[in-house]
Amino acid sequence: MKRSRMLAVLVGGIFCVAVMSLYRMLDLMQGSESKRYGEPPGGQVDEDLAHLQQKIDGLERLLSDNNRLVAMLRDTLLQSKASAWKRANNSIDSALGRRGEALPGCRLAKEMKDGVDGVQLLDVYDLLPFDNPDGGPWKQGFEITYKGDEWSEQPLELFLIPHSHNDPGWIKTFDAYYHDQTRHILDNMVVKLSEDNRYLIWAEISYFSKWWNDIDDQKRAAVKRLVEAGQLELVTGGWVMPDEANSHYFAMLDQLMEGHQWLQKHLGVKPRSGWAIDPFGHSPSMAYLLKGAGLHNMLIQRVHYSIKKHFAQQQTLEFLWRQSWDSSSRSDITCHMMPFYSYDVPHTCGPNPAVCCQFDFQRLPGRRTFCPWKIPPKPITDQNVHERALLLLDQYRQKSRLFRSSVLLVPLGDDFRYVESSEWDVQFNNYQKLFDYFNQHPELHIKARFGTLSDYFQALHRRLSTTRTTLPKLRGDFFSYADRDDHYWTGYFTSRPFYKRLDRKLEATLRATEILFSLTLAEMRRSHSDGRLAENFPAREYFQWLTTGRRNLALFQHHDAVAGTEREHVVVDYGTRLFQSILNLHQVLQSSAHWLLLLDKSQYHHDQSNILLTCFYFEIQKLRLQSGLVRKIQVQFLWYGTRTGSRDKSGAYLFLPADEGAQLYISSEPPLVRISRGPIFSDITSHFPHFTHTVRLFHLDGHAGKSLEISNLVDIRSQVNRELVMKIVSDVASGNRFYSDLNGFQMQQRRTLAKLPLQANFYPMTSAVFLQDSTSRLSLLSAQSQGVASLKPGELELVLDRRLQQDDNRGLGQGVTDNKLTASLYHLLLEDRASVDHLSLLAHLASLSLCHPPMTMVATSNSQLLKLRPFQPLHSSLPCDIHLLNLRTLEDTQVRDEADTPSQETALFLHRKGFDCSTAPEPAPQCTWSEHEEVMTRSPFI
Repeated sequence: MKRSRMLAVLVGGIFCVAVMSLYRMLDLMQGSESKRYGEPPGGQVDEDLAHLQQKIDGLERLLSDNNRLVAMLRDTLLQSKASAWKRANNSIDSALGRRGEALPGCRLAKEMKDGVDGVQLLDVYDLLPFDNPDGGPWKQGFEITYKGDEWSEQPLELFLIPHSHNDPGWIKTFDAYYHDQTRHILDNMVVKLSEDNRYLIWAEISYFSKWWNDIDDQKRAAVKRLVEAGQLELVTGGWVMPDEANSHYFAMLDQLMEGHQWLQKHLGVKPRSGWAIDPFGHSPSMAYLLKGAGLHNMLIQRVHYSIKKHFAQQQTLEFLWRQSWDSSSRSDITCHMMPFYSYDVPHTCGPNPAVCCQFDFQRLPGRRTFCPWKIPPKPITDQNVHERALLLLDQYRQKSRLFRSSVLLVPLGDDFRYVESSEWDVQFNNYQKLFDYFNQHPELHIKARFGTLSDYFQALHRRLSTTRTTLPKLRGDFFSYADRDDHYWTGYFTSRPFYKRLDRKLEATLRATEILFSLTLAEMRRSHSDGRLAENFPAREYFQWLTTGRRNLALFQHHDAVAGTEREHVVVDYGTRLFQSILNLHQVLQSSAHWLLLLDKSQYHHDQSNILLTCFYFEIQKLRLQSGLVRKIQVQFLWYGTRTGSRDKSGAYLFLPADEGAQLYISSEPPLVRISRGPIFSDITSHFPHFTHTVRLFHLDGHAGKSLEISNLVDIRSQVNRELVMKIVSDVASGNRFYSDLNGFQMQQRRTLAKLPLQANFYPMTSAVFLQDSTSRLSLLSAQSQGVASLKPGELELVLDRRLQQDDNRGLGQGVTDNKLTASLYHLLLEDRASVDHLSLLAHLASLSLCHPPMTMVATSNSQLLKLRPFQPLHSSLPCDIHLLNLRTLEDTQVRDEADTPSQETALFLHRKGFDCSTAPEPAPQCTWSEHEEVMTRSPFI
C-alpha cells in the first residue's frame, strides 16, 4: 500500500514539474525574444513568428514524450495495484486456512475456463458478415444440390411429427384460448389418436392440466393408454414454453418443476425431450435446467437467420450444447436447430416454402387458411401421387443435406392447429398415401412414418452410433434474435417494465413463503411424536395458495407474457393473477412466521385478525418536484392489523435522501406536524437501505373522516400552475384503504374506496443519458430535461418508457401500450477487475439483494404482545458462494383424489456461485467458501 502511494505521488510530482517547466520555458523564450530584438521591424515579424512556432512545436513534442512517460508510470501503478489485489487474495486465503492456494470458487472457475473445448458462439459472430443476400427459394439461405445416390446405402429415415403450439395467452387470455380452441384440440386428440396409428406431441402442461380437470375418468384412461403406447408424447414438461431472456432462472426452474410434478402425479411419466419452437432467442441456462431435469435431447427454432445459414453450411445444426463453464461432458445435451424461418408447415418440409405449403392440407381449397404463394395444396389421389411424392421427396432430400445424418425431422403443425376434427383427417389421410407410395418404391430410398420427438432422437442416436458420426460441441447463447433483415427482437427485453417488476416481486415473495412454510411444517412434525401437523394450522389451504402462486408465476414465464408481447387486456389478466397471489402469499408468510416465533404454540390461531406479525403492503410512488427545496421525495403507504372492520391502523412514511434540505409539512384541522431534516421518529433504514433518513410522519388513527394534505413548504402560489403537490384523503373509521391513482392507472385493494390522487412530474428519459458523479450523490440526468433522480453513491435509478403506439409487425396487431412509466432500481458496482468472465463475489451478492429483498414484518405495539422465541433454522451460515435458491414443499403424489396436498418431502435447492477473484471485497467477508464440488454433505438445518 505504501509503495502504491509513493508511485502515485511520484507520478503526480513528475506531471506537475513537467507542466510547470513547459510554461516556464515558453515564458522565457517569449521574454528573451522581446528583450533581444525589442520592437522588431515589420519585415522580421514573419520570420520571428516562424522561429517561435518551431520552438512551440518542439515543446509539443516534449510534452508528448512526457505524456508517454506518465502513461508508463500509470501502467506501473496499475500493475502494482493488481499485485496488491493478489496479496489481498492471499491474505484471505491465509485467513481461511488455505495457505496461499487460490479460493476454491476461483480455482474452479479458472479450471472450467481453461478446460472447455468446442465452438464458442462469440467466435462465430466474429466470422459472419450478417448480411442478407437473396438465397432464392430459401430467401435467407442458399441453393441446395444433391446427386441422388447419397441415400443408396442408408435410406433417408423421415419422422413426421404432428404438433399444435398453444400460447397460454397472447392475442387472447389464457382462459379465452382454452375455451375457444385448446380444449377442442385435446378432445379431438383423444378420439383421433385412438382411431388408428396417429401421433401428437404436446408441450404446455398449464393447458393440459386444466383440460384434465374437466374430463371424466373414461377420457383420462384413454389418455394414459395413448401415452403408454407412445402415440402421445408430453415434451419438455414445463408449465409453459418459457421466455429465455427475461425469465430469471428461479422461475424457469420453478415452472419446469411444477409441470414435471403434475405429470408424475397424474400420468406417471417423465419427459425425455425438450421442444422450444417459439421463444425469441435461446439461452444455455434452459439447456442446463433441462439436462438437470433428466432430459437428454432438445429442439430450438428462433435463432438469427445468419447463424442458421452458417450452421447449415457447416452441417452443425445438430450439436452438443455445453455450458461455457463446464470442461466435462456432464452438462452436454443434444440439440437440434430447425434450419428455416418458422415452425409452420411451409417452413419445415424443406427450403422452398411455396412447395411445402402445398403439403399443408389444412390449406386445401375451401378451408379457412390458404397459401400466400398462390399455389394451393391438392388432395392426394392415385392419379397424382407419383408426381406429388417426388415433389415432396425433393424437399426432404434438400433439407437432409443440411445435417450429418440421414435421419430427418419434419414437424407438421402451427399455432392452435387441429381444432377441427376434419383437420386431423385431411392431414393424416393425405400424408399416409404419400408414405405408402414411398414405402412401396424402395428405389426412392426413403422410409417415412409418423412419430414423436423421442422417436426421432432415438433413431438419430442409433444412426450416429452405427456410422460413428460425432456431433460438434457448442458453447454460448442465441441472442439477439432476428427473423429477417434487420428486424431484431430486442425491444421485449424492456417492454412492459411494470409487469416485469411485478413478476420479480411475486418471485421473491414466493421464495420467502416457500422457505418459511416448509420450515413451519418441519417444526410441527418434529414437535409431535407422531409427525402430524398442528390441527389449528390450515396447512392444506395454505399449500393450495402456494400452488396457485407457483402456477401464476409459472404462467407469466410464457414467452408472450413476461416478454411483454401480449395484447393489453391479456397483460392485465396476467397482472391480476400475479397481484392476487402476492396478497395470498403474504398471509401464508406471516402466519408461518407467527407460528415459528410463538413460544406457546397453543396461542396460535390462523384467523388473520389475531396474527401477531403482519407484512408491509405498500405501493411506492416517486415524485420529482420542481421546487429547489425538494428535489425528490418518496412516500410509502402501508396498512396493517385486521383486514376487516373499522380498527385498521394506517400510516405513511416519507423517505428523504440524506443530502436534501427538504422541508415539508402535513396539515389537517389543525396541522399535525411540521418537519425538516430534524429528528427521526421511526428509523427502519435497516429494511430500506437505499434511504438514509426515514421519517415517520403520522398515524391516521384518531383522525377519521378528516382530509390530510401534504404540500410543499415553499409558497406554492408563486409558482405557475403549481397548486398542490400531493393530497391524501382517508376515512379510517369506515375501514377504507388507500389506493394509488397515477396517470390513470389504478391498483385496488380489497374494500378500497378512498383515493390517493398524485400529481407528479415525470421527466422522460432518452438514450442521451449520462451519469454525473458528485461528492454526495450519483445523479441520472437527461439531456432533454431538467429531471434529476438523486440517489446515494452506488445506486442508479432509471425510469423506463417502453410505450409503442404503432404495431411492430410481430403478430400483435397493436403497439405495446403500457400506460405508465416505471422506475427500476439498480445497484451500480464499480470494481477494478482484470477479468469479466465471471461475476465477482460482491457482484453475486448485489444481484441477490436485488432479487430477494428482505421481507419485512411488524407487530403492532399497542397490542398485548405474546411471548416470542428466537428461531434459527440453520446450524451455521451457508458458505459465501452458496445461495439457498428454494426450500420447496412437494405435493403428495399418493393422494390422487385430492388436489394440492402437502407431502412430508421437501426439495432443497442450493446454487453454487462461480465467481472471479481478480477483485476481492475489503474487509474480507466473515464467511467461508465451499472447497469441494459437492456443496454440502449433511443437512444445514437444525
